[in-house]
Amino acid sequence: MNKNIIDGYKKSMFILKLKLIVALHFMIHYRSKNLREYFLLLKRLNYFIGKLEHNKFVRQGKYTKIELYVPKFPSDAFFTSCNKFAVFGEKLPCTTVLLSVTSACRYNCAHCYQRLDKGKDIDLEKLIPIAKYLQDQGVAFFNIEGGEPFLVFDRLLALCKAVDKRSEIWVNSTGDGMTAERLAELKKTQLAAVMFSLHSHDPEKINAFMGYDKAWENLENGVKLCHEAGITVTFNTCLMKEDSSNGNFEKLMDKAKYLGGSLIQLIKPKPSGAWLESGTDVYSEEDFVLVKNKVNMYNNNKKYIEYPAIAAQIIEEDPGMFGCTSGGTDRFYINAKGDVQPCEFLNISFGNINEEKFEKIYSRMRKVYDIPGTCILCEELSQELRNICRENDLKTLPLDKELSKRFYDKIKNCTPTEMYRKVEKEMI
Repeated sequence: MNKNIIDGYKKSMFILKLKLIVALHFMIHYRSKNLREYFLLLKRLNYFIGKLEHNKFVRQGKYTKIELYVPKFPSDAFFTSCNKFAVFGEKLPCTTVLLSVTSACRYNCAHCYQRLDKGKDIDLEKLIPIAKYLQDQGVAFFNIEGGEPFLVFDRLLALCKAVDKRSEIWVNSTGDGMTAERLAELKKTQLAAVMFSLHSHDPEKINAFMGYDKAWENLENGVKLCHEAGITVTFNTCLMKEDSSNGNFEKLMDKAKYLGGSLIQLIKPKPSGAWLESGTDVYSEEDFVLVKNKVNMYNNNKKYIEYPAIAAQIIEEDPGMFGCTSGGTDRFYINAKGDVQPCEFLNISFGNINEEKFEKIYSRMRKVYDIPGTCILCEELSQELRNICRENDLKTLPLDKELSKRFYDKIKNCTPTEMYRKVEKEMI
């Protein structure tokens, strides 16, 4: 799809327009309600939007994407996400969920956080009502993945059809199993983008890293099919520490541009799943600064205006930004066998929807996770999680509900992120 980057003076004017439309939208919504709450809502939203102004804004057609997990503006889903900040006197709602629709996959990715997730795929009859419940609770962004969701296309399509226009859908895929006919069916739903895994600029390295000799072929074909169908193409990449300084970062961005991506998510390697036992490289402060500087350069320097927008976990997780928003504070994960997890990278479970009602599990998790914190728990708790696996000779993940309770106090004691502390404790 054709994309236009909004920058410079146009970006300033766009932000002003966005804030005005948001104010008018909620003025109508609040015309018979508490006027004080209306102005507090605008204060919260302006503060939140201010945190996103450094991003690269990408316009496609009549919609504009300002942040990975914020639905495109001015869609219904965008205003659903804004409603998060219209809640006073209670915990703010979660707006993002990652759902694994299957564990089926022909790949053997080196970093797979689902490597030890074993079990039968959850029945759709249980998953679809949960998707509808989450929409009613304020979830505006559904990220659907596998395994490889196109290998169980009937399940993928049924789940997408269950989500109405209050939410935006992104599907994570390797391209395996994707066809023009299947994309045409998905385009009738709330699908906004397909996110492909692009872990290197080199096709041979992609095949090796993903453990499948057709990984690059499937990626290239899938990207082509999406462009032909008029579906937005995006990427994620697991950025190794050395790749931020050896020239591979730049080559990866060149490849993402060549493939016509509108956004690329930089995922920091996490000691999770396949990498739980071995751990991952430790980033120094200098490493963080290097990556942040490069991200800001590609997002804001006119020289790189034709490149995809970058959404970097290293920036989003920074204490000065959002911190860790897992556990239903802003996002959470349901794996293919029904475990409700704080996020895909923290291999603990608050319960399984085959054994308990989702609402009960969800409430339990949200009580443990108060507001987003500065602790990156998937990294800070990984050593203890490894020890528990060894002590109990575990061959599968995530930890069950009982073993996971050993982490509850550590989660509760995490220092709140300044932004959400202000929003939840001061702007009330």
